[in-house]
Formats: sequence, C-alpha cells, structure tokens
Amino acid sequence: MNNGFGFVNLDMRKKIVAGNWKMNLNFQEAEEIFESIIDLYGDEDSENPIMIICPPYPFLEVGTDLTDELKICIGAQDVSSHSGGAYTGEVSAAMLDSMDVEYCIVGHSERRKHFNESSALIKEKVEQLLENDVCPIFCCGEQLEERQHGKEFEVVKSQISESLFHLSKDEIENLVIAYEPVWAIGTGLTATPDQAEEMHAFIRKLLKEKYDEKVAENMSILYGGSCNVKNAREIFSKPNVDGGLIGGASLSPDDFYHIYKSF
Repeated sequence: MNNGFGFVNLDMRKKIVAGNWKMNLNFQEAEEIFESIIDLYGDEDSENPIMIICPPYPFLEVGTDLTDELKICIGAQDVSSHSGGAYTGEVSAAMLDSMDVEYCIVGHSERRKHFNESSALIKEKVEQLLENDVCPIFCCGEQLEERQHGKEFEVVKSQISESLFHLSKDEIENLVIAYEPVWAIGTGLTATPDQAEEMHAFIRKLLKEKYDEKVAENMSILYGGSCNVKNAREIFSKPNVDGGLIGGASLSPDDFYHIYKSF
C-alpha cells in the first residue's frame, strides 16, 4: 500500500519526523521496534506531521508489511546510482519502489565521510530516486572546522547547488532537504535552535533565488543533528524548521514517538 505521502507535491509545507536506524538491530529487534512504534502510533489519522522510519535494507519489507494500513511511511538509508545490472551488493531505486518504499536518504554525512560520496554521485542517486517515484531526503551540512572558519553557508550552498540545482521546478518540489551539522551527529553536541533556524532560512533563500517563492515556502527542511526528546520541541518551534531526521533516538520507540509529538 502506498500511504500517499511520498513523491507527492502538495501546496503546503509538510511537517516530518524521520527515524534513521543506521546499521543497527537484528531482524527480531527491528520487528519489535516496529511493533512498539505502531502500538504508540495507534489510530492516528493526521497527515501532518508525517512519520517516516528508515531501517536497514533487510528490514524494509517487514516495515512496509507492518505499516501497510497505517499512515507511517518507510524509507531506505541509501540507494545505488545505477538503474540495474552487474553491480553486486547494490540496491536500485526501482527495487525500493517495488517494495512500496516511499522515501530514501541520500548524501548523509556518514556516506560522504566513510564512502567518499561526492556531490556528483549524490546527484545521480537523486535522479534515480525521482525517476522511480521515491522521494529523496537530501542531506547537507558542514564539518566542525568549516563552521569554525565561517564557511558553513558556503559549504551548504555548494552541496545543494552541485547535487540539486540541475533539477527542474517540478522535480525539486518532490524532494525533502535535511540539514545535518556534521559536528552535531553522534557527538552529543547540538546546534542551538537559533543556529538551526539560521541555516534553514538560508537554504530556503537559496531555493527562492534559484526557483521561486512557492518552491521555497513549500519545501520541507528537516534538522538532523542530535535531535532528542529534550530539545525537539524548541527546535521544531522555529519557523523554518519542519521536523527532524532522528538518529540514535529513533531506536527508542518511546523517545521517537515523543519527538514525533513535539510539534
């Protein structure tokens, strides 16, 4: 079942809370967390905010099966830049679409760092997802030393322009952006709400300059740097922050649901 939230251009900005499980859990543990989140979610019928869960590849199908009748979306953590063929170990966007996976993270800082993903490669992944009706969650953000040298805006502008600004207006409208200050991922550090708001407003300004005000205002921009139960409400209260890409806290059903309810 397609829940109707992925790859749909709606004339309003959507609030989103996405959980990135990264490379954690075994099958039984993943199933238990899915079931716990579903129990907490209950009969919620709200289309705003959207809940997205991004488990490792082996757990995608159990996720889509368990959430089949619910307004919970399933996302992947990465995708191949190739459409198919002799690429052992890769997973294509068409495969994700065939499993009712509606979203996919691309350009995460851990992929950029550990797998040397370039803006050119991420651009190709974005194209593959859009061609197969899977909504990209495009990640961008600066390293600590880049912020210390006042280059955070330059870095984010470069990442967005090199991987996204070849897209047409219609294409860019079917995409979500996640700002993740790399220095605040897995370190316990968190950008202040004002720092998050400043960068989100800057990203929206870039979109307005490249496309138009409608594209900028309708784009969901998520915060992805150690967002947790203690700071989510304050961060989400900022006018240009539309939700979060949640890492470690998404592995706790109670914490993740609490964050989801923080709007």
